[in-house]
Amino acid sequence: MSKYYLKLLAAIFLMQGYIYPQDAILSKESVLRAITEGANYATDILLDENGKSKCDYNVIEGKWYEYEPPWHTGQIIAGLLDVYKITKNEKYLSRAKQAGDWWCGLLITDHPKLKGMLNAAHGDAAGETIIFATVSDGTLGLFNLYKITGDKKYAEVPTSAGEWMMNNMYVPEYKVFYDAIDPVTGEVLKQNSPIAEIKESKDLFSVSRPNNEGSLFKDMYEFTGDEKYKKMFIELCESLLMYQGPEGLWMDFGPNNKAEGSFHPRFNLWYAESLMEGYDLTGDKRYLAAAKKTLSFYTKFQKSDGTIYYKNYINGKSNQNSICGSAVSFAGLLWIRLIEYGIGDEFKENVEKSAGWVVKNRFAQDHPDQNLRGAYLNLRTRRKADKVWMTQRDVGTSFGMRFLSKYYEYKFD
Repeated sequence: MSKYYLKLLAAIFLMQGYIYPQDAILSKESVLRAITEGANYATDILLDENGKSKCDYNVIEGKWYEYEPPWHTGQIIAGLLDVYKITKNEKYLSRAKQAGDWWCGLLITDHPKLKGMLNAAHGDAAGETIIFATVSDGTLGLFNLYKITGDKKYAEVPTSAGEWMMNNMYVPEYKVFYDAIDPVTGEVLKQNSPIAEIKESKDLFSVSRPNNEGSLFKDMYEFTGDEKYKKMFIELCESLLMYQGPEGLWMDFGPNNKAEGSFHPRFNLWYAESLMEGYDLTGDKRYLAAAKKTLSFYTKFQKSDGTIYYKNYINGKSNQNSICGSAVSFAGLLWIRLIEYGIGDEFKENVEKSAGWVVKNRFAQDHPDQNLRGAYLNLRTRRKADKVWMTQRDVGTSFGMRFLSKYYEYKFD
C-alpha cells in the first residue's frame, strides 16, 4: 500500500476519535482502565449472543466475518479470565463460561470417524475443513476456565480432541502433526491442504507442523496425570528445538514463507510460549534458551514507538500496510516472562514500549462506530476481490487483555 493511502487511513481514524493521547501516562489507574475497557468490549461486542467470537470486523463494509471461531473464542476466554483474576468482575467470568459452553458444544459425537474430535472449522478460504491449530490455539482458555470454575467439561472436551488428534494426525518419525481433516469423510489430509500455499504437494512440511501452539498436551497431562500426554508434549518441544532456524524462527512451516523470507507475527511466538511451558514442566534450560532466541529476534522488528507490523522479513524489512497489535501484546507478555525467569533484563524497554503502545492505541469509547468502541488496535489490510479489505481483528483485544493483565501484575502488584 502506498504512503498516500497510509496517510489517508490515518487521517480517517484520527477524525473519528480513534486514538488516545500519545502522552498518556502508564499509571496503575490508566492500565486498569484499559484492561476493563477491553474486557467490556470483549463481553459486550466481540462475543455474540451464544458466546462465540465474531472475529474479523470489516471497517469499510461495517460487517463481521468469521475466521477460525474456536481459537478466536478460546483466546477471548483466556483474556477475560486474566482480567477476572485482577478485577473479580463476575460479568467477565460469566461471559467466559458462556463462550466455553459454546466451544464445548463443538464436540463431535455422531460421526463414525470423527467422534471425540472438535468441529473446528477454519473458515475463509479453507471453508469447513477442520484444522489442528484451530483447536489447540483455543485450548488455553478452556483449561484455565476449568481451573477457575472446577467444571471438568472445560478440560474434558479439549482433552478428547487432543486424544483424537494424537491417535490420527501424528507423524512420530518427524515429530509433527498433520494440519487438516476433511469434515465429511473424516480423513486426515496428507498430500494437500486448503491452508497450504502449495495446494497439491507431497512435501510433508507443506501439510504438517509441530503444532505445539497452546501447549495442549501439557494441559492434558496436568488435567489427567496420564504420562503419554507429557511424553507427547516433550516430543513436540524437542521438535521445536530440531526445526528452529538460526534466527530463532521456524521458517520450514507455514504461515511463515521460507521462499520469500517472510514470517507470521504470532506463529513463532506461540512456539516460544510453548517452549517456556516446556521449561516450566521439565526445567530443561534448552527450551528457555530457544524461546529467548525467538524473543531476541523480535526486538529487531519493534519500532521505537512500540509498533510491530503484520508482515516482516528475516532481512529486517517490514510491510507497513497492517498494524499487528496482537503481536505487540504477545511479544510483550513473553518478554515479561523472560524477565521473571531472570534471563530477560534486556527486554525491559521492549515491555514498556509494548505497554505504552497498547494503552494508547485503542478505539475511543465514543467512536461513532459502536462495533469499534473500546477495541485494541489490530488492523489488517489486504486487497481482496478487487477492493481494499480492511479488518479490525478481535485478536488485538484478546491478546491485549492477556498482556496488560500480566503487565499490571508485573508493574503494580
